[in-house]
Amino acid sequence: DLVCSWCPIGYRNLKQALSNLNIMAELSFLPFQLNPSMNELGETINTHLARRYGWNEAKQTDYREHLLVVATQAGVTMDFSKRTHYYNTNQGHKLMHLAEAHGKQQAMNELFIHAYFKLGLDISNTQVLLELAEQLGLDRSLTEKALASDEVSQQLSLKQKRVQQLGLSSVPAFIFNESMLVSGSNSVEYFEQTLIALTEKETA
Repeated sequence: DLVCSWCPIGYRNLKQALSNLNIMAELSFLPFQLNPSMNELGETINTHLARRYGWNEAKQTDYREHLLVVATQAGVTMDFSKRTHYYNTNQGHKLMHLAEAHGKQQAMNELFIHAYFKLGLDISNTQVLLELAEQLGLDRSLTEKALASDEVSQQLSLKQKRVQQLGLSSVPAFIFNESMLVSGSNSVEYFEQTLIALTEKETA
């Protein structure tokens, strides 16, 4: 999910593992919504964590401190003075889908990481999404029409059904070569071991 704190950490650690092992890989992203019923205004992170998990202020502070340490190690900047809310990410996933059609899905993911985790932008807002699309070189007018298109919604639904068929109930989740599922953000070293085991299995 585009607002999942651990997804960019796992993504960056996987990329580093691929680089360390000099492995070329094609990365693609499937849509997963942690909070599909989130309203258009979103919800403050503090309120959400207290409501969903019953976490008090001390628990939230401890969690955030740990998260920031792991994020920094992965090269992910999270600014909680700006990133104050969780947002509905359905429209954001549509934009990720559109970016894939132009071969720019990974670049769009990087833009989302910067826009949401570092700048705290409302990535459910259409104008924010259109500006991100322009930064990627996509036509603003065509993107706006696509985000409102029933056809694009149906295409996204097909991807969401695929997620359901895979039995994914949480994120981060990584599927290697359509056959191996690895859950969790995991360390660079863990991903390296997984990739080595996978390549050895396929060459055996």
